[in-house]
Amino acid sequence: MTLTERAVLIPLDLAPAVPPPGSRIHTFEGASMGTTWTVSVAAGRIDDPRPALQAELDAIVAQMSHWEPDSLLSRYNRAPAGTWVDLPAQFFDVIDYALWAHMASGGAYDPAAGALVDLWGFGAARRYDHTGFYAPVDAAIGHTLDQRAAARLSFDRDGRRLLQPGGLRLDLSSIAKGYAVDRLAQCLERRGLHHYLVEVGGELRGAGVKPDGHPWWVEIEGVPDSATPHAVVALHGLSIATSGDYRQYFEHGARRVSHTLDPRTGRPVANDVASVTVLAPTCMEADALSTVLAVLGPDDGVAFAEARALAARVLVRRAGTLDEIVTPAWKALLQ
Repeated sequence: MTLTERAVLIPLDLAPAVPPPGSRIHTFEGASMGTTWTVSVAAGRIDDPRPALQAELDAIVAQMSHWEPDSLLSRYNRAPAGTWVDLPAQFFDVIDYALWAHMASGGAYDPAAGALVDLWGFGAARRYDHTGFYAPVDAAIGHTLDQRAAARLSFDRDGRRLLQPGGLRLDLSSIAKGYAVDRLAQCLERRGLHHYLVEVGGELRGAGVKPDGHPWWVEIEGVPDSATPHAVVALHGLSIATSGDYRQYFEHGARRVSHTLDPRTGRPVANDVASVTVLAPTCMEADALSTVLAVLGPDDGVAFAEARALAARVLVRRAGTLDEIVTPAWKALLQ
């Protein structure tokens, strides 16, 4: 399918600046957070930014990984009741926004749902794809919800610290990757590089343009094995993230069990949402909000997005097909 046959989204505000004469695209790659990262920069001759970029990612892993037993998050999850944990800048930024999303969504998003994530096999241990795993019974789900309700998360925003009430388990996997994209972008900006495309595990942020003056065109992730046309977006001062029920799941009976959990019920979402794509100024916002909308579902999710002027696309499974719902802010970008 050619570009002209697809839906094309272009930002309403385009900055006129272009890369310096003689610029070319420099591409740098690496691995982190259980996935890969790629940075493309339009510039003339530049020093290799990979050590600085990797250091940004290593800092995020050291603070927020639920896979690394010595990360700050893992140590917080193991801390005795009554322990206050001081937060470095990166962790503070992420938990601050995550808690805003929790309040704004009425609990549909919860960074303190780590015990539920583990229970359903999507955490670091007792994985759904390991031999011997079984879906939790109602009693186990209820017990986990009761424990989380009793262990309320306390955030001292002024003191930049978190209280471990005892047994509370954080999981920032639905926001940390988007935040990592932003940190890489900020690292480039500090080095005077303002024309780039950053990608970490499928989440992206772009700024400026390529040497030929064209924007960074990115194909919007589609649902596998569907006939829905793949739209493209010019990532010019924009970030994009997609949440989908096809990324991590297992079959339980005749039902697809998605890795996207509803913290209010303690169960995987069952609202027929196949995927949600959000465009936002920062990738942290896009990452977290795509999860919020996926949990809220096609009606409440779209209402949430429209109330906040979010550019979002929701694909809903209907009788063997996919229906597309887009917000007015998304339509405004269509060219």
